[in-house]
Amino acid sequence: MRQSESVRRRIAWRCAQELTAGVVNLGIGIPAYVADYLPPTGVTLHSENGVLGVGPAPDAAQIDPDLVNATKLPITVLPHASFFDSALSFAIMRGGHLDATVVGALQVAENGDLASWAIPGGDVLGVGGAMDLVVGARRVIAAMTHTTPQGSAKLVARCAYPLTAPQCVDTVVTEHAVFRIVKGRMTLVERQASTSLEALYEMTDATFDVHPQCAVAVFPF
Repeated sequence: MRQSESVRRRIAWRCAQELTAGVVNLGIGIPAYVADYLPPTGVTLHSENGVLGVGPAPDAAQIDPDLVNATKLPITVLPHASFFDSALSFAIMRGGHLDATVVGALQVAENGDLASWAIPGGDVLGVGGAMDLVVGARRVIAAMTHTTPQGSAKLVARCAYPLTAPQCVDTVVTEHAVFRIVKGRMTLVERQASTSLEALYEMTDATFDVHPQCAVAVFPF
């Protein structure tokens, strides 16, 4: 497994541990891998392209080219799965029927603002369904690397990129830490044993509190 993929999968694994019984949407990118690590808690996965009951990624021999998720990755479907058009899929998203969504992020501000769809000066592909997801779901989990490939912070005091939605993120999961955002304040609740608190301060532009019972964790792979 390439290092970049292992980082993405560790973030996805940690996001999966956040999920409890209910209907959960997995967004594009890192969130798509969450399906491979779900605990047996009764989670039903939704994909924006019109699937309810998404299963883990298939083995090479199981791949069906007609079964893909919103990231265009091959998927399996569970026996209770259903398929529907975009109108119904967006009605689920906008109608308050999602217990949670896991979304990718370019930047998250300390007050929970989310920027996930455009970098100034780059290609603009449109916000897509991300804005519907983050305002429609009861809980929003941002799955992201802690910094850009160039080392710039992605957890910031204020987003410099166009917003997907303001003050919508509840939890941020990176390869180094987990943060909760409550009433506009970001709090560190878990860090990896390999990442010191001092290192987190250096790589994070957002102001954050440290929970008095902040956990120290180790990824299982």
